[in-house]
Amino acid sequence: MHTVEGLMAQQDRAIRTRRSILEAAARVFGERGYASATVEEILNRAGVTRGALYFHFSSKEEVALGVLEAQLPLDRLPERSSKLQKLVDHGMVMAHRLQHDPLVQAGVSLALDQGARELDRDAAFRAWTEQLEQILTEARSQGELLPHIDVTDTAEFLTGAFAGVQAMSQASCNRADLGRRVSILLRHVLPSISTPALLAALDLSPDRGERVFEEYEANSPEPAAPVTQG
Repeated sequence: MHTVEGLMAQQDRAIRTRRSILEAAARVFGERGYASATVEEILNRAGVTRGALYFHFSSKEEVALGVLEAQLPLDRLPERSSKLQKLVDHGMVMAHRLQHDPLVQAGVSLALDQGARELDRDAAFRAWTEQLEQILTEARSQGELLPHIDVTDTAEFLTGAFAGVQAMSQASCNRADLGRRVSILLRHVLPSISTPALLAALDLSPDRGERVFEEYEANSPEPAAPVTQG
C-alpha cells in the first residue's frame, strides 16, 4: 500500500522531473532552434533517462508544445477593479517573465521559429489573443472602452505589437529594456481604446510587471514557475 506521503513525494518528483526536462529543452531550443535540437541533447542537459522523458512526453514535438505553453500569462494574477489595468498587468508581467524565465523566453522563440513547421505555433498566439479578448470584453462591460472598439481586432493587434516589440528589444539589448518598450507601446495604444476618465488612473510604469509578479508570488502558495535572474 502506498502511503499518502509516499504518493505526494512521487508527485513532487514527477513535477520536478517534468520541469527539469522543459528547462533543458528551453535551453537547447534557444541555442539550436527546433529543427536542429535533438532528444538526446535534451536528455543530457536535463540529466534524466530516456524513460523519464517519455513518461512525460511522447516526442520532441510534445516537449516543444510544453515549452510553448509556459509562455502564456499567469491566469491568477491579482484582480483589479479596472479591467484595463488587468490588461496592462498581463502585458507587463509577460515582459518581466521574458527577461528572467528561460522557459518563457524559449516559448516565444519557438512561436516565432520559422523552422518549426511541424508545431502548431499559431496556438500560442491564439491563446494569448483569446485571453486579451476576454479581458477587453470585461472592460467593455464595465464601460472602460470607447464605444467603437472591436475587442477581437484590438486583442489581435496587441498580440502582434507585443511580439514585435519584444523581438526588437531582444535584438537590441537581450530584452533589458523590454519593460520600457512595452510601457511605451501601451501609452500609445490605450488612449485610442480607453475612456479618458480611466486612462489617467492606469499604472503603466516600466517596472509594473516586476511589482505585480512579486505580488502574485507573495500571495500564491504554489508559484507557477521560479524566475531565474538572467
